[in-house]
Amino acid sequence: MRRLLFQLPMLLLGLISTAQVKKDAVNAKKIAINWQIIENSHAGGGQFLSSLNVQNNDPLALSNKNWKLYFNFARRIVPGTTTGNVEIVHVNGDLYYIRPTEKFKPIHNGTSATTEFASKDWAVNATDAPEGFYLIYDDAPKQAIPIKNVKAIPSTRATQFARNKQDRVPAITPQLIYEQNKNSIDIPEKDLQKVFPSPAQYTEKAGEFILDQGVKFSADPAFKAEGTFLQEKLNRVLSPGKGTQSGKTIQLNLDKSLGAEAYQLEINSKQIRITASAKAGVFYGIQSLLSTFPLQKKGHKVAAIKLQNASVTDQPRFPFRGLMIDVARNFQTKEEILKVLDLMSMYKLNVLHFHLNDDEGWRLEIQDLPELTAVGSRRGHFSDTTLSHLPPSFGSGPFLNEHHGTGHYSKADFIEILKYANARHIRVIPEIEAPGHARAAVRSMHARYNRLMKEGKPEEAKRYLLHDLNDRSIYRSVQNWNDNVMDVSIPSTYNFIEKISDEIIAMYKTASAPLQTIHFGGDEVPDGAWEGSPNSLKFVKEHPELKDVNGLWAYFYGNIDRILKSRNLYLSGWEEVGMQPVVADGKKSYVINPALGDKNIRLNVWNNIIGWGAEDLAYRLANTGYKVILGGVSNLYFDMAYQKSFDEPGYYWGEYADIDKAFNFIPFNSFLNSNVDKFGNALKPGFYDSKERLTAKGKANIVGLQGLLWSETIKGGKDLEYMIMPKLLGLAERAWATDPEWANEPDSIKRKEMYDKAWARFANRLGKKELPRIDAAFGELNYRLPPAGAIVKDGQVHLNNQFPGITVRYTTDQTVPTAKSPVYTKPITTKGLIRFRTFDSQGRGGRSTSIVNEVEWNVTPKELP
Repeated sequence: MRRLLFQLPMLLLGLISTAQVKKDAVNAKKIAINWQIIENSHAGGGQFLSSLNVQNNDPLALSNKNWKLYFNFARRIVPGTTTGNVEIVHVNGDLYYIRPTEKFKPIHNGTSATTEFASKDWAVNATDAPEGFYLIYDDAPKQAIPIKNVKAIPSTRATQFARNKQDRVPAITPQLIYEQNKNSIDIPEKDLQKVFPSPAQYTEKAGEFILDQGVKFSADPAFKAEGTFLQEKLNRVLSPGKGTQSGKTIQLNLDKSLGAEAYQLEINSKQIRITASAKAGVFYGIQSLLSTFPLQKKGHKVAAIKLQNASVTDQPRFPFRGLMIDVARNFQTKEEILKVLDLMSMYKLNVLHFHLNDDEGWRLEIQDLPELTAVGSRRGHFSDTTLSHLPPSFGSGPFLNEHHGTGHYSKADFIEILKYANARHIRVIPEIEAPGHARAAVRSMHARYNRLMKEGKPEEAKRYLLHDLNDRSIYRSVQNWNDNVMDVSIPSTYNFIEKISDEIIAMYKTASAPLQTIHFGGDEVPDGAWEGSPNSLKFVKEHPELKDVNGLWAYFYGNIDRILKSRNLYLSGWEEVGMQPVVADGKKSYVINPALGDKNIRLNVWNNIIGWGAEDLAYRLANTGYKVILGGVSNLYFDMAYQKSFDEPGYYWGEYADIDKAFNFIPFNSFLNSNVDKFGNALKPGFYDSKERLTAKGKANIVGLQGLLWSETIKGGKDLEYMIMPKLLGLAERAWATDPEWANEPDSIKRKEMYDKAWARFANRLGKKELPRIDAAFGELNYRLPPAGAIVKDGQVHLNNQFPGITVRYTTDQTVPTAKSPVYTKPITTKGLIRFRTFDSQGRGGRSTSIVNEVEWNVTPKELP
């Protein structure tokens, strides 16, 4: 089964856990907490109502005083809506605590207490639930008591699933899944194209090449490392021995007339020849060759392999084919990142965008600034104002050693990651989020300031300070922080930017890895920041051209651009870097800043949410002159839930996004398949008429595509793998291959027919080739196995699957299907509850679902007993 929906912190050793728990404290194992959605569209809309029930099964009572129950919750709780004689107090970010009022009745053994409260927006799935519960007694503030028995009660009513009155997206059922898959075509494996992502030209030829250890190998000196890579791959699948293939060769040849990432692959009965002008090209040719190998289990070797003769001429559509991994919100181990790099390299993705800091964590060692990791990389409960670490977030719990909330990469770790990526022709773009989303850095540098002030070094203490100590600005970020923005008016902020940049540059140099840019964030700086900072207000007064604090935005990124250009780097940032705030009639809005266009600034554009009004923002920025990487939330945010289901993990604020959202995305015409808004409502005719299309200049400025995984909901490697796979394969296809034929068909009916056939080929390729290839390459990678669809028709249960080739097993005795359960091959006639489940080639199962095959009655429903 895939990961549990809730992973509450275990009682790990940490600073706060060393103290003995109070003798009169309730036993945490005897406390149970249940959360449930009551209704969305509560109190007129814009909020939802939920309940929290605390049950005590311990002989000791939970009294009416002297305790606080801490938890993390992504939604803003509406003040004044709490019932049950308790108060819910917001600490900062997503951290809250519950405390009893004087009217609270103690929770005695065998009893429970319930509080209801309203929160902003809506809740649909278990990911929305509060998490990370722990109890703190007032007279023992350093003794945290984690509560692990926490459940989210599944929703069953429409008012629990509908986000608002406009929501038309149905909660997923086996019947809906069956309907989605009903036009699926089962294509024989022999008829599927051998190379993936789809090459520019592929021609299959008669005959075979027999590959064994007797085949001679040669490589141009320029391709020595790539030749070693191929030989290592061959040694993993071929049995040792001399072999029998006298005179047959594998050649890696240099041809400088080809493009930088282009290659030619020729397989005939006498030789395999890969030709390229650069190392990246020959590496991609090797990956294409490996993709033609027949499937075999990881660790299993054979004496010889038969390869179909073929000719491939290929090159990528876009030079930027990326994946963004956020390790700041929740940490990922070095080993998991190396695994992701291997996965990316299989599918010719060439950029890892590494989101290394945010409000909830700083993950890269900077040796001269030890507080960044000593403070900024650790999360846990704190009972005073000492800046020793950050508070719990995203359910990371009270203890400092919980590895999702706490962790960082040492300098050696980061250099190893860079070397590993470089060997696979993957550039690593480091992101240092600024000036918003910067709380971990701001608090860390405040801790450094305090330390050096105590040491009597005031000038050194101020050198890298990131905020005005007298700032009284009032704001709340999207994630509910009130102190997460760098002050961009003070010189020490730029000292920090330069210091971090130089340390990163040095690491890349040590790793002999290419560094072309540093990404400096730029998203979601909340309104109100800097307005109460004496330094900012003074600076604006001294620079009247800025007009007000809103002018600090363009000033900041103008400075960052100059800092990077002086180091022969270009600036990358989120779309907001290319925007500037303007105030009209007392209202703030954002418009494109033409002053930074045509300066080789790269923007990751995320906002393409249908109905928000920025559906064409990426195109407008590209037309203005910005280099644009497309990564719209509606298609390429991999942390979005696959489907609308209570137990399907992930967010959905942008849209529910299965793999088809990446597959049907057309980079130069993103409007083509966007026919409904985020709530499932059909768009009115002419909806896109006023939207800007790409000009010739704009098309030249679209440099690539990127999938993105934000990690608020990601608690370890298995979660990461579940959310990015198999969506990553849809991204790989669109980033590498040219537009499919159906994208250029003007007739909508013909286009739909062509799309269905293309999707069938793609789905068959995944189910029969790519997912088994991944099983063979990794042994176990926790990609999402889609739940099977089911309907009852003529008294029989019919099952289908999103990816033909994946095994579906079922049971009729109400037990959860296992790898030994019967395989579905024909409709099931057994009556009663039928449970079914998809399995990968290793026997790993996905989520179990069910349907009831009822006995058919020859009576109308009103006559039933």
